[in-house]
Amino acid sequence: MTGRKELQNQIQSEIGKAVSGKEEIVKKIFTAVLAGGHVLLEDVPGVGKTTLAIAFSKVLNLSYRRMQFTPDVLPADVIGFSMYNKKINDFEFKPGAAVCNLMLADEINRTSPKTQAALLEVMEEKKVTVDGVTRNLPSPFIVIATQNPSGYVGTQKLPESQLDRFMLKLSMGYPEFEDEINVYKGRSYDSLDKVKELLDDNDINEMKKSVSEVYVDDSIYEYLTKIVRSTRENEYISLGISPRGGLALMEMAKATAYLDDREYVVPEDIINNIDSVCTHRIVLSSKAKASGLKEQMIMDKIKTSVEIPKGSYKR
Repeated sequence: MTGRKELQNQIQSEIGKAVSGKEEIVKKIFTAVLAGGHVLLEDVPGVGKTTLAIAFSKVLNLSYRRMQFTPDVLPADVIGFSMYNKKINDFEFKPGAAVCNLMLADEINRTSPKTQAALLEVMEEKKVTVDGVTRNLPSPFIVIATQNPSGYVGTQKLPESQLDRFMLKLSMGYPEFEDEINVYKGRSYDSLDKVKELLDDNDINEMKKSVSEVYVDDSIYEYLTKIVRSTRENEYISLGISPRGGLALMEMAKATAYLDDREYVVPEDIINNIDSVCTHRIVLSSKAKASGLKEQMIMDKIKTSVEIPKGSYKR
């Protein structure tokens, strides 16, 4: 396999054939894949969320399924169901949309809370249970979910406990001027057939194993813990980051270090992932809302208030 930074550049180049100008988003999602997490893309329609997810499935050579979440989608559509087969005179399992490596859950906020809960349970357990039989999902298993932040008619907002299941929450935003020109010229979103495979599931699982072995110094653990606990003690936050959120931040930091060709985590790995990992996990207090504060503004203050540890972070 090529060097890690070179591999990142190749992945960005291939996905850039379909969705141009989103290098930082691509890097974050690939980092989350290696960290073993799921991604929530919140943005307006038509900016390439679905195209990005499909491009990832192609470049990583993963089995892929897409489900458009609507009010009539049932939990069985997600996890699967048993159907009687006359030929074998027995019930057989029909897998749902979640039985794959990469699942795109389109407009997750437009389905029922019961179906949302079924998907989010699968995301956590990475297993499906039908008629008392539990089946492991393929490894890796990644969910890229999308939701539209505007037009809330007919939507079911994800509760905080379910948002917590997503390692990252990202917003793609509108393309830059030149990138948008390329879209209109047909050089961007209609080029999925040009995206080449670079990895497969075995490569990703090996890389995930290497990520788990990245060294974390005690000073880094203390630094992360201070950041997480600061969100629980802040007057502008009514619900701070859970231990699950702290673990997500640590896993993202380790994957970031790995992709930067380091075998150890440095404070910058924590800092550079705080926004995408933490802002969707906090709930603002009424005081913050009355003061016109946003989650990003509060997390920025916390980042500057916690002292960065100094010294060697190597083993």
